[in-house]
Amino acid sequence: QVQLVESGGGLVQAGGSLRLSCAASGRAFNTYTMGWFRQAPGKEREFVACIRWNFISIRYADSVKGRFTISRDNAKNTVYLQMNSLKPEDTAVYYCAADQWGSGTTSGYDYWGQGTQVTVSS
Repeated sequence: QVQLVESGGGLVQAGGSLRLSCAASGRAFNTYTMGWFRQAPGKEREFVACIRWNFISIRYADSVKGRFTISRDNAKNTVYLQMNSLKPEDTAVYYCAADQWGSGTTSGYDYWGQGTQVTVSS
């Protein structure tokens, strides 16, 4: 099992940047594909980005390509989401998720964090 704790959310103006972090506890972090998801008020949760356990592939939602960057530091058991050129429509609760030996899909994650709020003002 793995426990996930997100941090780094906050209030930012449109065009600004934030970096989210997700710290994992438990063993074998390097065997987990890590993903970021978000849920805006009144909307379903949606996929944002993921990075495979073996670094072979990284995937982004079309809505964030070129603006967001996912990365991981296995020595620190942490995955990051660098968010640049933020837009008001990026406002949501952002969740970190883990899928052991995952192939880097947009669903099927077994473990979830509690979420961190990101609010982008216009």
